Amino acid sequence: MNMKTVLILLVLALATIFALVCVLLTRGRASSPCQHQPPEQEDTSGSQSLVFADLSPEELVQVVQYLRGSLGVQLVDASRAQPSDNCLASIDLQLPAKAEVLRFLDGEGARPPREALAVLYFGNQPEPNITEYVVGPLPTPRYHRDVTLQRYGGKLPYHRRPTLAVEYQQVAGFLKSQVFPTAPSFMHQVMEYDGANLAALTAAPRGFQSGDRITWFALFQNVSGFFVHPVGLEVLVDHSSLDISQWVLSRVFYNGQYYRDMAQLESAYVQGHISVEKVRRAPQDGDFSSMKPRVPAAALFPLQYEPQGPRYSIRNNQVLFQAWSFAFGMSISTGLRLFDIRHKGERVAYEISIQEALSVYGSNCPGGMSTRYMDGSFGIGRYTSPLVRGVDCPYLATYLDVHHLAHSQVPRTVKGALCIFEQNLGSPLRRHYSNLQSLYYGGLVNSALVLRSIATVGNYDYVWDFIFYQSGAIEGKVQATGYASSSFLHGDGLRYGNRVWEHTLGTIHTHSINYKVDLDVGGVKNSLVAHDMAFEMTRAPWSPEQQIERPRLTKRVLDTEEQAAFRLQSRVPRYIYFAANSKNKWGHQRGYRIQITSFAGDHIPEGSSMERAISWARYQLAVTRRKEEEPSSSSIYNQNDPWTPTVAFADFINNETITNEDLVAWITAGFLHIPHSEDIPNTVTVGNSVGFLLRPYNYHDLDPSIYSQDGVFFTSEQDLTACEVNPIACLPQTASCVPSFPPFTYGGFQNM
Repeated sequence: MNMKTVLILLVLALATIFALVCVLLTRGRASSPCQHQPPEQEDTSGSQSLVFADLSPEELVQVVQYLRGSLGVQLVDASRAQPSDNCLASIDLQLPAKAEVLRFLDGEGARPPREALAVLYFGNQPEPNITEYVVGPLPTPRYHRDVTLQRYGGKLPYHRRPTLAVEYQQVAGFLKSQVFPTAPSFMHQVMEYDGANLAALTAAPRGFQSGDRITWFALFQNVSGFFVHPVGLEVLVDHSSLDISQWVLSRVFYNGQYYRDMAQLESAYVQGHISVEKVRRAPQDGDFSSMKPRVPAAALFPLQYEPQGPRYSIRNNQVLFQAWSFAFGMSISTGLRLFDIRHKGERVAYEISIQEALSVYGSNCPGGMSTRYMDGSFGIGRYTSPLVRGVDCPYLATYLDVHHLAHSQVPRTVKGALCIFEQNLGSPLRRHYSNLQSLYYGGLVNSALVLRSIATVGNYDYVWDFIFYQSGAIEGKVQATGYASSSFLHGDGLRYGNRVWEHTLGTIHTHSINYKVDLDVGGVKNSLVAHDMAFEMTRAPWSPEQQIERPRLTKRVLDTEEQAAFRLQSRVPRYIYFAANSKNKWGHQRGYRIQITSFAGDHIPEGSSMERAISWARYQLAVTRRKEEEPSSSSIYNQNDPWTPTVAFADFINNETITNEDLVAWITAGFLHIPHSEDIPNTVTVGNSVGFLLRPYNYHDLDPSIYSQDGVFFTSEQDLTACEVNPIACLPQTASCVPSFPPFTYGGFQNM
């Protein structure tokens, strides 16, 4: 063996020894699983929050059984009901009166009886109507009472009923069996219709006057992302009769022209009298509308984890996080809602809830131009969708199920429909670096608790967040994504949007979101105060010949509801707050300020025959006296009869005094959306986020986050690497652990 070979073997041996040593050393320092520590929070059973809890599947079943046996009429399951049948449309929690709940929560009264609110459609009666019953007590019902007259001042006409899923199925069957066969050549040669390749999208409202149930349905290719695949054909169906056999086709629209019916369209086509724009048939995945990634997966995106476990806790429907506690629930119609929100044990708000989501569209096609969607009628809570770990929420968030009963007699469970997580926002909540006089750094990471749900109502997905900050601020935020609605591009279509594909017009529309914020700052009785600024001119005291323009504080108490109603484009005082009757250490009224983030489009003209149904959208902010008979700014019945609205928010504002009263703020945030090419395949959340902040204003004596255990402070004279001085320096020890990732599951495609 020559010397060269010996040297090579020696080098290989040394390398092997070095590698083994590295492996052994690494194994000795291997990260251990993260050890969860229970959060240090007030010991409470959380049972009081159950007064706000959603109905359980067992309770829903009990209500159904009670109503079927107690009303004396046959109830057909709403999933297969004819318009002429009696059926149970929905069941939700009946919230007790606020005064009764507060007595219970504050230990001064008994627990209110637990009750349900049932909405029934009575189509099989001499005078068909909608009736609402309160059913209780739960879990074993023994009584029901008709509250329709009490709530609405009279009977609810049957034509106002929200459209059931089965009615859309019946319309689809009517089109397939009665309408499309009357134009065989057109449907086969132009639409390439095979009985399943077209999807219909409803417009709403349905007509021009009370009693109408006449709906435009726009036709699209039935592929993935069909909302951006219009084919140019739209049909107007009169489905007002309770006898499906009496439904009729009222009008047809194709490529800019209107026809009496499909037979007239067929005749014009056969004779060559129409301009045909044949749309290339899209593959089943939708081609350009497909959300399938165009490139393979690469390096994993950043993940978030909690090295010592969650710092929040959930007990029943109550969440505890540092100084915060609140109860949560999900309304079938309006979605996510919060109750009894407290900071450091003191109630700051009784209720914060979504009220309505409105979209007003423009187009030169009939379906688009007549669309004013009020999503509460379709069901923001009903369409809450299962969340995907790691995308819709952080992978290690806490996921909760939601139960509801609507359009059926069987409860439905939406798996993982709510998520709760603490989020490091990646920026300081506050900080200062001092390089003058003394040398130090002080800061606090901006870590906040997020409660989220996502509702997919038709084409749009709304990401609903309520966020709790260590500074005592609360944020309500909504982000819009999903698919843009579209019309078939023809004629002067570019007046109403942008061309986003060959035959697709992304149609201009507005989004308006209304919230109810029932603040109780330092007690139930509050006043509304506005602080702002004005410049004043003065002479410099040390140099009287010189003038100085200086800003000064302006103060005003808003005494009446009229003064507190701020129109959409009007100027709102920049500091407007609910003021308590108590003062902080410095002699100022304790308060919570309302700060709105919005870039809303214009409101529909008030001369419109349907405007009163959405009159809440006139105002970016309106503060009224709280009344049990004014629980919501909108109604599920407004969509199908906006011309005689069941609830007209404008009537809430009647110049009553709002000084030292129980007050509610109604907040509207929104944005104008002009779809563009970057909305294909679908809309991103970036830039499409609006909402509001509730911020303490002299509520505390100093910033409450100074008491956060996350604070960091060190001076130039301290050892920055010492854990007792700087906890961030300990991260290599305290955060060097392996989080436990549960296996990925998703139940979104089950029990559809």
